[in-house]
Amino acid sequence: MTDFDPDRAKRFEVLDAEIAARWSAFGVSDEVTYPELLGIEIEELRTDYCRMRLPFRTELLQGAGFLHGGAMASLLDHVMVPAVGMGVAEGANFSTVDMHVQYLRGIAGGERAEDAVAEGWVTRRGRRTVFCEAEAFGATTGHLLAKSILTYAISPPR
Repeated sequence: MTDFDPDRAKRFEVLDAEIAARWSAFGVSDEVTYPELLGIEIEELRTDYCRMRLPFRTELLQGAGFLHGGAMASLLDHVMVPAVGMGVAEGANFSTVDMHVQYLRGIAGGERAEDAVAEGWVTRRGRRTVFCEAEAFGATTGHLLAKSILTYAISPPR
């Protein structure tokens, strides 16, 4: 049995091509940034929604042989950046001000290793605050790995 909902993305409107092109380059720059260091890849963008993949790498394991919780939390936080950012004014700043993560299942190394795929979506958008949810699943098994509730603060362009 899989926990992954393959139809969740369809609940969100298709993005304007210009906005999609701008956010498709998230995390890619001339210098190595944290999303690139982790290896995070965008898979799908829609209005107020994003899906990203964290490819499995042994460097992301903690001492007991499971994917480090910090890597999972980073995936859950990063998946929200395009979803939140595409709805704020150009030049506005936004950042995570609150994040709660529930770890439900781990990704083990070895033969059972798999990528993690996260989906993030906006649940309510205000002028200065955006409320969000994110879930991460095993890419092969579809098992729910972690859930997160996040709040982002928006600062208008200066």
